[in-house]
Amino acid sequence: MTTFKVLPAVDKKRPVNLDLGTIRLPITSYVSILHRVSGVILFFSVAIFLWLLEGSLSSEQGFADVKGIFANPLCQFVIWGSLAALAYHAVAGIRHLVMDLGYGEDSFETGRATAWIAVVVAVIIIVLVTGWVYLW
Repeated sequence: MTTFKVLPAVDKKRPVNLDLGTIRLPITSYVSILHRVSGVILFFSVAIFLWLLEGSLSSEQGFADVKGIFANPLCQFVIWGSLAALAYHAVAGIRHLVMDLGYGEDSFETGRATAWIAVVVAVIIIVLVTGWVYLW
C-alpha cells in the first residue's frame, strides 16, 4: 500500500508581481545564456556563409558579387559578429567541457571565477582577432 506524504502549506508571502529589472543573476547564468545565444548566432551564420560560398563558387560573376557584398560595412559587421560569437562559444564550450570532467564544480566561487575567466579570455581573443583583421 502506498502512503502519500503531506506537504506543508505554501508560504503566502510570495511576490505576486516580479520586477524583472531588479532581478540580478550571477555571472555564471549570464555566461551560460550567452553561450546558448552565441550558438544560435553560429547556427544562422553557417547558413549565410554557405550561401555566400556557393555564390562565390558558381561563376566568376558570382565571385565578384560576393566580393562586393563583403565590401559592405553591414556585411563586415555580420562577419565580425560571427567571429566574436565563434570565439565566445569556443571559450565557453571549453569551460563547460572542463566542468563536465569534474573540475571547477566544487564551489560557487570557483564557478564564478571560471565564468569571469571565460569572459575575459573571449574578449581578449575577440580584440586580438579584430586587431589582426584590421592590420591585415
